[in-house]
Amino acid sequence: MIETARLVMRSWRDEDVAPFQAICSDPDVMATLGPPLDRDETAALIGRVRAIEAEHGHTFWALERKEDARLIGWCGVIRGSAGPVAGKAELGWRLARDAWGAGYASEAARGAADWALAHLPDDDLWAITWEGNVRSRAVMERLGMAYRAGLDFDHPKLAAGDPLRRHVTYSMARTKAAA
Repeated sequence: MIETARLVMRSWRDEDVAPFQAICSDPDVMATLGPPLDRDETAALIGRVRAIEAEHGHTFWALERKEDARLIGWCGVIRGSAGPVAGKAELGWRLARDAWGAGYASEAARGAADWALAHLPDDDLWAITWEGNVRSRAVMERLGMAYRAGLDFDHPKLAAGDPLRRHVTYSMARTKAAA
């Protein structure tokens, strides 16, 4: 479990499926991520991130707000699976629409980055997003991550012609994160 001033990142529970499905079915949330997910798709996604945690000891954890114990999304670090971040420590987050604009994504991502730097051997932390995702790109920049223009790529899990296919890459060196 990772705690920040206002948030907790923790392992997933069975009862998280319904609230996370509400997030993953919101067209505003999914506008930069892909099509909205139904309950079965959300349960399968949670199953995949649980398996990642079981294998690696870290994942995109359930993100809970301390003040009301509400699940507001996910945040954490996985081993990247696509493009220039494949096999690298990749930070990621997804938040409920009504949790946007309160600094939760930056706070959670900083907590996950600090955890990764304390527990993983990687020299760099990485993040990717669809090129038009200005909110996530702003979080990456607030963390001190640098845009790596030469590492833009077409996400292999998205079909040719998918408007979300083009992705950008950001990274932060361990020495930059410690500064």
